[in-house]
Amino acid sequence: MTDVAISAEHLSKRFWLHRERRTALKERAVRGRAPKAQEFWALRDASFSIERGATFGLLGQNGSGKSTTLKVLAGIYRPTSGRVIVNGRVSALLELGAGFHGELTGRENIRLNGAILGLSRRQIDAAMDRIIDFAGIGEFIDSPVKIYSSGMFVRLGFAVAVSLDPEILMVDEVIAVGDEEFQRKCFDHLFELRKRGTTIVLVTHSLGLIRDLCDEAAWLDHGEIRELGAARDVADSYIASVNDREVHAQPVDPSAVPAANGAARLGSGQVRITSLEYLDEDGEPSPVLLAGAPCTIRMHFEAGSSVSRAIFGLGFLHESGANVAGPNSGRIGPHPVERGHGYIDFVVDELLLQPGTYQVSTAIVDRGHTYDYADREFDLRVRGRGDQEPGLTRMPGVWMTPVSVAGAAAGEVSVWEAVRAGQ
Repeated sequence: MTDVAISAEHLSKRFWLHRERRTALKERAVRGRAPKAQEFWALRDASFSIERGATFGLLGQNGSGKSTTLKVLAGIYRPTSGRVIVNGRVSALLELGAGFHGELTGRENIRLNGAILGLSRRQIDAAMDRIIDFAGIGEFIDSPVKIYSSGMFVRLGFAVAVSLDPEILMVDEVIAVGDEEFQRKCFDHLFELRKRGTTIVLVTHSLGLIRDLCDEAAWLDHGEIRELGAARDVADSYIASVNDREVHAQPVDPSAVPAANGAARLGSGQVRITSLEYLDEDGEPSPVLLAGAPCTIRMHFEAGSSVSRAIFGLGFLHESGANVAGPNSGRIGPHPVERGHGYIDFVVDELLLQPGTYQVSTAIVDRGHTYDYADREFDLRVRGRGDQEPGLTRMPGVWMTPVSVAGAAAGEVSVWEAVRAGQ
């Protein structure tokens, strides 16, 4: 048996876009012929192979051709050119309600889908209880599926797709419609299928899922494969491109980040923060900062008169309302400030904030006297590289090699014991 489950050779898929359709004779006589249809290539010259038992991810922006590719692989679309060779029985979950008959009950649709997949009645009956239990839709299993919610559709569709012993499973990102409990259940089952040797083709926007679950991935851009290779490498390239596109789509004004909410300022006003400027690791102005990368936050100020002592401070509040950090220059002492315009830099070796939107407060104080305080008046957007961890911040540290209990019992010294003993 071949080790290749799916082989795609120069696949292309074209659609015709009809801006207007004039089917009635009267409409044609009055308005003339409809404009000529425009061709649209959803997929162009895509070639790749998927090994048996591997998990393959398709990622890209909306409209990049991911779902079209999946439907061509599943045999739903016939390619305009090229060919696809599939070695194995395919089970697919591509969209809500795909393959379901609205007038039939959930139980009847299970039988229908099983028959379409080529399974015998005995095989379907053997899997029936397992499917119903996985779907978790209770008494609705004997109700017509036309009354199902979108979440119930996903539950039943996924349960059928994964429970009928698929050799090749193709899943579009309809799982995201389900609730948190069901999503965890689905992903746990995908891991189990992967360990059992099922070939999985997955369309997803979750870079974490691409990194954790997939062996290889293809990044599609306007119907063409932009990068193909190891899943982590492709995910890194994709998120870097997304970040770069966002940066260049929003030109940075020389005046940097202006006041956002227009709230009344507190303080005497002798020195005021006029704007914030975010500089990337190359020292270039940027509308966003990258988590885990070096950066500089530049505080521009204007002093109406000279002051001998000033301490500058920043406060970062997550969009959830949590107060994340509040660094200030008091650690190195107060600074004199001359009359006029100026700025002070807060240099960060590694930005520990996780991706998200933060409100930034600024302050200039001296021994209890407030020159200026702006509460949550500025915004900061932090973007990730696809490898973010849970939580609001990263925790720096080094993971050491595990030490087994048996080894420690035999007289080996653990890393923690070695640290405590000063070794």
